[in-house]
Amino acid sequence: MLPLSFMYLIIINALGMLLMIVDKSRARKRLSRISEVNLFTIAILGGSFAILFTMILIRHKTRHKKFSIGLPLIIVCQIALLVYKFFA
Repeated sequence: MLPLSFMYLIIINALGMLLMIVDKSRARKRLSRISEVNLFTIAILGGSFAILFTMILIRHKTRHKKFSIGLPLIIVCQIALLVYKFFA
């Protein structure tokens, strides 16, 4: 059985991916959108890799500097925190 932390990361990344796909679908249909705050919240909570991957894969929000710069910055901060936690 997977440790709880890995299960959490799988779920939060799946949620991030799903939210990006749903947001693009809603954008095409001109329906109400998923807020950027919600997308960034999921990214900060651990879904940043899936959101960035999905953003590139489906070409959604790639022109938004908030996302094209913000998501990689979140990932760098998360990696730095992990390195600090395990090696300091």
